[in-house]
Amino acid sequence: MNDIFNKECRQSLSHMLSAKLEEEKLSQKKESEKRNVTVQPDDPISFMQLTAKNEMNCKEDQFQLSLLAAMGNTQRKEAADPLASKLNKVTQLTGFSDPVYAEAYVHVNQYDIVLDVLVVNQTSDTLQNCTLELATLGDLKLVEKPSPLTLAPHDFANIKANVKVASTENGIIFGNIVYDVSGAASDRNCVVLSDIHIDIMDYIQPATCTDAEFRQMWAEFEWENKVTVNTNMIDLNDYLQHILKSTNMKCLTPEKALSGYCGFMAANLYARSIFGEDALANVSIEKPIHQGPDAAVTGHIRIRAKSQGMALSLGDKINLSQKKTSI
Repeated sequence: MNDIFNKECRQSLSHMLSAKLEEEKLSQKKESEKRNVTVQPDDPISFMQLTAKNEMNCKEDQFQLSLLAAMGNTQRKEAADPLASKLNKVTQLTGFSDPVYAEAYVHVNQYDIVLDVLVVNQTSDTLQNCTLELATLGDLKLVEKPSPLTLAPHDFANIKANVKVASTENGIIFGNIVYDVSGAASDRNCVVLSDIHIDIMDYIQPATCTDAEFRQMWAEFEWENKVTVNTNMIDLNDYLQHILKSTNMKCLTPEKALSGYCGFMAANLYARSIFGEDALANVSIEKPIHQGPDAAVTGHIRIRAKSQGMALSLGDKINLSQKKTSI
């Protein structure tokens, strides 16, 4: 007992302190490498609301990149092919057999969302007062109502709409296109649009905090969402990395504490939204040894946040990512 308390406990404490010191030095080194000047003091500032319509398409990506650089958010990188990255953001709103075909290019600019909607008249009639009517669900607000336009037979036009984002939670944009047919005495025609789902991951960024701050926030936050692990992954560390990638959260538990294999793992995750909202998560997972080496990972993830919407949205995101791995 003398050796356990006087020697082995002292060695364990010294190992833990040295590992913590190395972790702090590594994090400080990463922070110093990130501090590169990406925007000069005399660089011009582009205001999207003051940009002309014909200049909007070429400046949207530059505007987003400047915002990401100013906020130090570099984890979201565009694909090598710019056309491929744009096509991933295109949402089809109507069917090919509808009289009016519409698709939207959804461009997220941190605090606001730009919808560039392509409207195509697939009929042989002239469509008058063709109006894009939008509504939002969640903490989203439509800035201005798009102006009506007239479409010639088989003509097309682009309609832009701005939506402001107020908080970090999943939002839905829905609506319809209404129009009059020239020469027809019937009522206004209406084409219902498919819903546009706004992803919470566009507003969440990895962040760091001390253990004391984490424990204090964990005690203060009143909204908790408990997610049961349901996956076919068999490695604990691989599952943790998958959760970190799916939620944009940062693991606060040191890598040395997660190294090795003992059949179970516990880790604390933390992230902060661009609106200053904090999100905490505690991952408690294990691999049942009695089920053999090919047993799937089991356990649960507890999410805590100050707002109900953020806790539920993060839980939905984790559930969706688990379903993708289970297929």
